[in-house]
Amino acid sequence: MQFADERQARIAGLVAERGRVRTSRLTEELEVSEPTVRKDLSALERRGLLKRTHGGAVAVRPPLEGEFSGRAGRNAQAKRLIAEACLEEIGEGDAVFLDSGTTCVQIARVLGESGRRATVLTDAPAVAEVLTDAPAVTHVLLGGQLRKISGCLTGPLALENLNRFAVDVAFIGASGITDSRVTVSELGEAQLKAAAASRAGRAVLPVDRTKVGVTDFARVCGPEDVDVVVTDGADEHLEQLCGAHRVRLVVANRRPEP
Repeated sequence: MQFADERQARIAGLVAERGRVRTSRLTEELEVSEPTVRKDLSALERRGLLKRTHGGAVAVRPPLEGEFSGRAGRNAQAKRLIAEACLEEIGEGDAVFLDSGTTCVQIARVLGESGRRATVLTDAPAVAEVLTDAPAVTHVLLGGQLRKISGCLTGPLALENLNRFAVDVAFIGASGITDSRVTVSELGEAQLKAAAASRAGRAVLPVDRTKVGVTDFARVCGPEDVDVVVTDGADEHLEQLCGAHRVRLVVANRRPEP
C-alpha cells in the first residue's frame, strides 16, 4: 500500500510525462478508488503541480521538448486526422503559411498528396522537403537561424523575410492552449508564430487533445487571436474556451455539423 505522498508524487510524474491523464486511467494504474484519485488531484493542483480538468488533469507545463525527429512519431494518427481536417481550410490557389510543428509537416504531406494548387511559405526545412516533389505546390523557405531541436528557422532574418509576404491562412503549431494564452517553449519561435498569425487572413491552430489546458514558457498570442482550432477530440473545457473567444472549433474525428 502506498502512502498519500508517494501516490501523489507518482501522479505528478505521470501527468508531467504524458501531458494529460484521465482519472479512470489513474485508478487502474494505482489500484485506488476514484474519490482517492480526485482528492490527490485536488492536493496537487493546490501545490501548482497540475491543473484539474473534467475527468482528469493536465500538466501546467508540457512534456519536455524533444528533438524534432523524436516528436514526429508521437500521436501520429491524431496528427494525420488533424492534417486531413486542416486541408479543408485551404482553398484552391491559397497562399499558406506552415510553421515547424510536426502536425504542420503532416499538413504539408496531405496538401501535396491532394493535388490542390497552393503557394506555401514556411520556416521549416522539413515542410519544404515534403513539398519538393508536389507539382501543384510552389513553396518558399524563409531564411534564418536553424533551431535544430524544433527543426525551424528563427531570428531577425526570418522575421524580416516574413514581413515581405501576405498569406490567406497560417497554420500555427503550439505546445499548449489555455483560456488566456497560446504558448510554445522558445521565445524566438513564439515571435515568428505571432507575426505569421497577425499577417494572415485566418490563423488556424492545429493541436491534439494533449495540448489543451497546458501552458509553456513563451506566449504566442491569446486564444481570441486564433480563428480556428482543429483538434482530434474536444472536451467540454475546449468547447467552452472556443465559444468564449468566438473561435471556430473543428474536431477531426467528427463529421462537420450542417
